[in-house]
This record gives sequence, structure tokens and C-alpha cells, in this order.
Amino acid sequence: MVHKGGTAKKAVGVDPEIKEANQKRLRRIEGQVRGLQKMVEDDRYCADVMVQIAPVQEALRGVARNLMKNHMRHCAAKAIGRGKSAEKEAMYEELLGLMELQQR
Repeated sequence: MVHKGGTAKKAVGVDPEIKEANQKRLRRIEGQVRGLQKMVEDDRYCADVMVQIAPVQEALRGVARNLMKNHMRHCAAKAIGRGKSAEKEAMYEELLGLMELQQR
């Protein structure tokens, strides 16, 4: 994601176990999406395709939960703990936006 100013931020303090778990899960999701593409290509019954979409969505939510956990432990804790009110407020707003995004 590119932020204001046009540059992509790097994650701070990425937990290696969470990163590996996310990478494994995303590779699995990639395979599931290829399976979905094949089902659509083969004109499979719509309801069957939709049933197979549900586990992909849940797997993506799992990745998002892991990312949020890492973000809160490292990036958010650092920003909130610094004591600069503008930075704290920006982090609170970012966290609220992320939570709203995940509820959709």
C-alpha cells in the first residue's frame, strides 16, 4: 500500500512465525483460488462454486487477523507509546479504519 507522500511503508518488528504462517496460508489460498477459476471455467454449478468461496474468505480473514495482531503489537504500540498526540491520534484512526474494513 502506498501512503501519503507516495512511498510504501515497511512493517516494523514482523514476528517471523506470523510471517511464515501468513505465507503458508496465502500459498494455500492461491491454490484454492486457482481451483475456483477452474470451476468457473468448467461451468460448475453456481452454488458449488459459492460454497468453495467461503473457506477462501475465512482463510483471508485469518491472514488479516494475524497482520492486525502484529500491527498492534509493534507498529501501533510504538506509535501510541511515543507520546506525540498527533501520531497517537493518527494511529487510533488507522486502527479504527482497519477494524471497519475487516467488518465488511
